[in-house]
Amino acid sequence: MPKLRTLSGDDLLRILSQFGSTTHTQRGSHVKLRRVLANGTRQTLTIVAHKEVDKGTLHAIFRQAIRYIPESALAPFFFAE
Repeated sequence: MPKLRTLSGDDLLRILSQFGSTTHTQRGSHVKLRRVLANGTRQTLTIVAHKEVDKGTLHAIFRQAIRYIPESALAPFFFAE
């Protein structure tokens, strides 16, 4: 199994913005990202804006994100080969 990369909150924001997510709100270190589809469906994902996101938290964010973004498109950003 590939290893998870070490990513920061800024890295996550940059990665997810490539898939159409924008910052909706922020409360402390938690940032809610929102993506609105053409049919009006809103997809919300909450991430942490830490300098280094813990591996377990990063894996949980990945699992949540693949509900909206295909795993094959997202995995190269999260996993090292």
